[in-house]
Amino acid sequence: MTKHNHGEPFTQRQLRVGELIKQSLGQIFMRDEAKVPTLETKNITVTEVRMSPDLKNARAYVIPLGGKDTEKTVSVLTDFAHLIRKALSKKIDMKFLPKVSFVSDKSFDYAERIEKLIQKNK
Repeated sequence: MTKHNHGEPFTQRQLRVGELIKQSLGQIFMRDEAKVPTLETKNITVTEVRMSPDLKNARAYVIPLGGKDTEKTVSVLTDFAHLIRKALSKKIDMKFLPKVSFVSDKSFDYAERIEKLIQKNK
C-alpha cells in the first residue's frame, strides 16, 4: 500500500477516488475534451493521481509521450487547470470536485537509473 509523506497509508476511499480521477483525466486527454491550447493532450499519460485525506485536492502525475518537454507540459496543464477541471466535472459526480494540480512523473527516470546501475554491476 502506498504511503503519505507522513507515514499513514492511503485509505481505500482515497485510492478509489484517485483511480477514478486518473481514468477520467486519461479519457479527457485522449478525446481532447479540455481544449487546452498549444498542447496535444493525446500524447499525455496520467501515471498516478494521489488524493488528499479530505478528497478536496488531487495531485496528478503526468508524463508526455517520449518524456520530452515534461516541465513545459506540466506548466501548460497548470495554467489551464480550470478547463481540465470543468471537463472533469462533466465526468465525475462528487460532492466536492477536487482541485487538480499537475506534477511531472519522475518514476520512469528513476527506474531507468536503477536499471543502469544493476546492468553496470553485473
